[in-house]
Amino acid sequence: MITSPAFAGKRYAVLGLARSGLAAVEALVASGARVTAWDRQDNARARVDPANVLLADPLEIDLTGYDGVVVSPGVPLNIHPIAKRAAQYGVPVIGDIELFAQSRAALPPHTVVGITGTNGKSTTTALVHHILQTAGVPTTMGGNIGLPILAQDPLPEGGVYVLELSSYQIDLTQSLDCDVAVLLNVTPDHLDRYDSFAAYAASKNRLLEMQGEEHFALVDWSAFQSGLIHRGPAAFNRIVEADAGAQRNWPSLQGPHNAQNAGAAMAACAWLGLSADRIEQGLRSFTGLPHRMERVATHNGVLFVNDSKATNTDSSAPALAAFPPESEAPRIHWIVGGLPKEDGLGATEQHLANVKAAYTIGEAGPRFAELLSSRVPVVRAEMMCTAVREAIAAAAPGDVVLLSPACASFDQFKDYEQRGMRFRQFVEALTADDEAEVCCTEGGA
Repeated sequence: MITSPAFAGKRYAVLGLARSGLAAVEALVASGARVTAWDRQDNARARVDPANVLLADPLEIDLTGYDGVVVSPGVPLNIHPIAKRAAQYGVPVIGDIELFAQSRAALPPHTVVGITGTNGKSTTTALVHHILQTAGVPTTMGGNIGLPILAQDPLPEGGVYVLELSSYQIDLTQSLDCDVAVLLNVTPDHLDRYDSFAAYAASKNRLLEMQGEEHFALVDWSAFQSGLIHRGPAAFNRIVEADAGAQRNWPSLQGPHNAQNAGAAMAACAWLGLSADRIEQGLRSFTGLPHRMERVATHNGVLFVNDSKATNTDSSAPALAAFPPESEAPRIHWIVGGLPKEDGLGATEQHLANVKAAYTIGEAGPRFAELLSSRVPVVRAEMMCTAVREAIAAAAPGDVVLLSPACASFDQFKDYEQRGMRFRQFVEALTADDEAEVCCTEGGA
């Protein structure tokens, strides 16, 4: 657990007792702070020890004398009453990342890498962490990935904290001076939380603005040239995409989107002092993240890839681009569909030449079948198990069976993780030498 004497005797209210909120409560109490905590769920409040924490709703108590209200990144500050309530008392609204920033002075000498952007944050964060770990550097990752950062043990001297940071987390942070800040692509997203795309980009830009001039910033050049992103005080460098020839040697980093992710990770690790050989070792051995272009199996020369995290067409497009035709013949058997977020093929349309056949599933299945039927062969599978079975029957050595749904999962599954897990299970069962009868019901199946 990360604690700091800077919090001793101070007063904080914590709103929301999921993982990051509970970690904040425990770190503040261990640091000697006086803590008030609240969650609307009874079971969440039960996780807090009432002997050390006052259970009260910060929307209903006098906040005079409080040093901060700590909220979850999921709290929409643009509409939630806590923002106005805290402002009435002159109390800052912060998040667990700001508490980490204020704790840094008490930690052994270390470095922080902060990574944000619309797409690619998780992969780039995990990749930087993996390269450092492979090179023997003490490191951990947190923020919007893995365990809450305050719940983790402090790193020894020379350690590197690698943080994935959403715009919501940055909005709740005022003093995080990253030694390396990475700002990946910026495209329209979360516009229900921001007045405009420019306001969303400005939130991302604050990661650079909080840096000191002795530090290092890596940015998506197109976002900078468009005027969305502005220079901060730190040394300012464009992200150079990885060489396509070298990228072929990194099995879990295929596709144009991963060229940017790898390029950013390479530059960040080079600034941290790693040699090119050590960086290359990490790139080659990186296995990726679950449900993000995850290679789950190879059977009879056919590769099976779980990209369940791709919940919109912009996310699926890079997956389709990652497996171009061999000998001019398309090789992707694309499993697509679910709960639609948009109408149309979007960015996936430009990569249909890579698709050998499409297998449509879920609520959006009929619409995708309609849009695709004049472009590629279509199997109206409806259920994922049927789609996997049909794709296996049709695939030839060198082909790729790709789950990249371009849709949310909630029509048939609890979330994208369960969808990806079911895909793995169906692939394992349907490619087994002694294939058993496989139940093709979704959701709980």
